[in-house]
Parts: sequence; structure tokens; C-alpha cells
Amino acid sequence: MRLIVMGPPGAGKGTQATVVAANLGIPHVSTGDLFRANVGQGSELGLEAKRYMDAGEYVPDSITNAMLRDRITHDDCRPGFLLDGYPRTLDQVNELDMMLAASGQALDRTVELTVDTDEVVERLLKRAQDQGRTDDTAEVIRRRLEVYAEQTAPLTAVYEGRGLLVRVDGLGDVAEVTRRILAALAN
Repeated sequence: MRLIVMGPPGAGKGTQATVVAANLGIPHVSTGDLFRANVGQGSELGLEAKRYMDAGEYVPDSITNAMLRDRITHDDCRPGFLLDGYPRTLDQVNELDMMLAASGQALDRTVELTVDTDEVVERLLKRAQDQGRTDDTAEVIRRRLEVYAEQTAPLTAVYEGRGLLVRVDGLGDVAEVTRRILAALAN
């Protein structure tokens, strides 16, 4: 199975991506992990990405796409993979389509974790307090959620139009949300 997991900050996307991938026996491929692995290996792409990361800038699509293109050709990705943090733009959706088509593959599903904004704000404020992150105010968190919604709406519209999007309530304990995701994928 080839999946994408999307969700706003605080929805538990990273946690669910790890657990669901393990349940399905496929690798969890996150862009953050790809960046760290390439930087750690000192690869040419990693060194390029590091320049942007060190400057606090977004890593350009060309670098991210090249890292992902390489990663999904590894043997462990043959039976499938779960993408976390990619795609983030319509250009990346198109790039992913081309990557998969080149190997005769297609995306099976896109899971969007949905959450109640007030509950997520509360969750993220608690996390910020626990981690001593004074910059995570309710106003900042709400803005991050708005930006997420603005940026991902076009992507979810594409996947919904293709009949690949499933929305799953992301609130509840980890096991409960995992059960919901796996049940949605089984349909």
C-alpha cells in the first residue's frame, strides 16, 4: 500500500504515521528523516539541504523531490510506503505522480487526520508549556493551523477528486485513532 498521511500541527500525524506504517509492514518515509539521513551521510543532496536548513529556510522542492525519488526506489519500499510531510504543494503532488508512474505504481490512499481546532490549540499549548516553548502562544498556534488549512486544501481537493482521500478523526488516544485509520484503509 502506498499512502500519504496529512494533518495539522498537533493532530498526532507523526505518531500515527509511525504506528500505521508498522501495522502495515511498510516504511514510514518522512521528509524530516530524509533530510537528517542525507545530511548525516554527507550526501551531495544532504549538503545542499543543510545550507538551507542552517539558514532557517525551506529546502527547495528540487532537493526534496530528488531525496524522495531516491528513497522510494529502495527495496523496502517495493511493497509500499507511508509518506509523512510530502507532498506539501501541488507541484509536489504532480512530481509524486510522475515518480510513481515511472515505476508503474500509483498512490492507494491519502489519510487526512481531522481535529477540533480548540482541542488542538489546548494540546499544543500544553506541549509548549511542558517543553518550555514560550513562542507557542494560542494566537501563533491558531495562525499555524490556518496556514496549514490554506496550504493543504488544494492538495486534499486533488486527492478527494481522485477518490483517494479518507478523513479520520485524529482526536482520542493513539490506539483508538490507529484503529480508525486502519478501518478506513480497509474500506
